[in-house]
Amino acid sequence: MRPPSYATESWNLRGLAASGALVQDTPPLEMLNAKCTDKIPAMKMKPPRRVTFRTGLMLLAAATGWAGQELRLSDLVAEALANNREIAAAQKRYEAARQRPSQASSLPDPMFSPGWTSNGNPLPGAQLGVSPTSAIGFMVTQEVPYPGKRRLRGEIAAKDAEAEFQTYQTAQLNVLSRVKQAYYRLSYDCSAIPVLERNRTLLERLLKITEVRYSVGRAAQQDVFKTQTQVSILESRVIQLERDKAARSAELNMLLNRRPGQLVDRPPELQAKQSVQSLDELFAFASRQAPMLTRDQRMIERSELAVNLAHKDYFPNFAISGGYFNQGSMSPMYQGRLDITVPIYYRRKQSAALTEQTQMLAQARRSYEATNQNLHFQIQDEFLAAEASWKLLQLYASTTVPQASLALESSMSSYESGTVDFLSVLTNYMSVLEFELNYYEELRNYYLSLSRIEEMVGAPVVP
Repeated sequence: MRPPSYATESWNLRGLAASGALVQDTPPLEMLNAKCTDKIPAMKMKPPRRVTFRTGLMLLAAATGWAGQELRLSDLVAEALANNREIAAAQKRYEAARQRPSQASSLPDPMFSPGWTSNGNPLPGAQLGVSPTSAIGFMVTQEVPYPGKRRLRGEIAAKDAEAEFQTYQTAQLNVLSRVKQAYYRLSYDCSAIPVLERNRTLLERLLKITEVRYSVGRAAQQDVFKTQTQVSILESRVIQLERDKAARSAELNMLLNRRPGQLVDRPPELQAKQSVQSLDELFAFASRQAPMLTRDQRMIERSELAVNLAHKDYFPNFAISGGYFNQGSMSPMYQGRLDITVPIYYRRKQSAALTEQTQMLAQARRSYEATNQNLHFQIQDEFLAAEASWKLLQLYASTTVPQASLALESSMSSYESGTVDFLSVLTNYMSVLEFELNYYEELRNYYLSLSRIEEMVGAPVVP
């Protein structure tokens, strides 16, 4: 669905000049339907030069700033997933986090302790085989945490990895949302610029006609000034849109990890398609699979495991040692030992650690509740914005633009007969222009809201 361009495309300006003659260098109406290309200033005719077809295409692409192909959103999404550096960095963080559970659940490295005892002098082997206390040997010590501690540490690290995966998912959705928003804004620029160019051309024609009427005393000088002002305003808006178009192209190159300044293909005009999801369905999607909520859920589960581990820390850890000592001609000596930690400072250490983890669990639950509330608010806010934009663009296409065009045609007829002043014609003309631009703005805003909803719920919403 798009708004019918009644007056802006089919204005008949005959009869405006008292002399009945239009300016001879008025551009033909075929030029008013130009698509999203940069305006090329008129030049004096020169003898034609032989240019190959391929060279012509390259010159056209360089002049318009487009790569010459239609820009498809699905291609941009696939390229972003493959090349975006933010997504790649998040993926590496997740892959690194996956390596932590096995580390956390492993036993501490054993300790190997070579040594000797000697008599008479401190050198190794002194009195070996002579004195029963002289020996050369080694001991091996293995620390063993209380049963259940290693398992809990591994599960905590696994929950951290799962939370990091949700962060990776969030990075993907964020980048894709930014790609889509840049695409929709670029499409809006390419739809709005031709509207302004078309209306600027018509205003320039109207300006010349007004100047002719003023020269014969049938129009006020202020009519000429007002038309000139409106032409300048349109030119400034075209400049702003051209700047935004270049910025959106640069943003896409950044998000896709392309070379800066690389030409971007021209996007097709957006088509209005209504999303079928209701607000309750979006809430259900968010509750099931929104990465932000899922990450907070994993952090709650991690904190619960951390509380269990803090309870386990009240129990002692162990160290098992075994040794062999050579005594020369005497029989070898063997040694075994069991060390047990005694948590006698539990009030200042283990109790404080348990309180800390309990508070962290409460904080994780409150964070989940806050994220859930904020997420539902943002979803509803964007849903209402999309709903309003959809209603407005339908209103502009079916009612506002046609009615404004009829009002313009009526004022044109009255202006020809002298019953309506020039200001009324100009006001009606600018209303038609603004309403047509508003249609494209609301179409852009509609898709921008849907893309933000997709980022929050983690499910496709754009039809």
